[in-house]
Amino acid sequence: MHEIRFYRANEKPYGAFSNLLKRAIEFEGEVFATAEHAYQAGKARKPAVRKWLMEAPSPSLLAMAAHGLYVWDIAEDWSKIKFDRMKRVLMAKFTQHEDLKSLLLSTGTARLVESATVDNSVNRLWGEVNGVGQNKLGALLMEVRAEILAAEPKARRKADVKSRADAPERAAAPRSRRRAAADAVSV
Repeated sequence: MHEIRFYRANEKPYGAFSNLLKRAIEFEGEVFATAEHAYQAGKARKPAVRKWLMEAPSPSLLAMAAHGLYVWDIAEDWSKIKFDRMKRVLMAKFTQHEDLKSLLLSTGTARLVESATVDNSVNRLWGEVNGVGQNKLGALLMEVRAEILAAEPKARRKADVKSRADAPERAAAPRSRRRAAADAVSV
C-alpha cells in the first residue's frame, strides 16, 4: 500500500495535514487560528488555563504547553473524548477549505502517516517514529477522507439534478437572444 508521510506544516504539499498549519477554522461556534488550537481548547478544565493555552505565540508552543498540563488542569473525560474531538476538528478543517479538501481527496487510498522524528509517547500516539506508533492522526485523516468522499457523490448528484432542471432555461435563453437579434435585423 502506498504511504504518504507528513510532519512539519511547512513541508509541501502534505504538511497541510499537520494540525499546526496556520489556517483558521470555525469549530463549536468559535474561530480558532489552527486545528491545534481548536483541539487543545477542549483539553483545559479551567477557563484560565484554556485562555493561557489559546494565547500561545505559535501552534507548536501551544502543543508543547498543552502536553505539559498538570492532570488537575485537564478535563476529566479528556482521555475518552480526545479522538472524537480531533476527528470533528479535522472534518471542520477539511470541509471549510476547498484546497485542503482537494489535497486530502487527492491522496486516494494511500495510508497517511504523521511521521515524527522525536521519539516520545505523544509522537508515537498521534503518529509514528521510525515506523513505530499508533498513527492516530493519520487514521483519523483517512476516516475524514472516506467520509468526505462518501458525501461527495451525494452533493454532486444534487448539483447534477439542479443543473439538469436549470438546463431548459439556459438552453432557451440563447435561442431567445438569437430570435431577438433576427427580429431586429428583419425590422
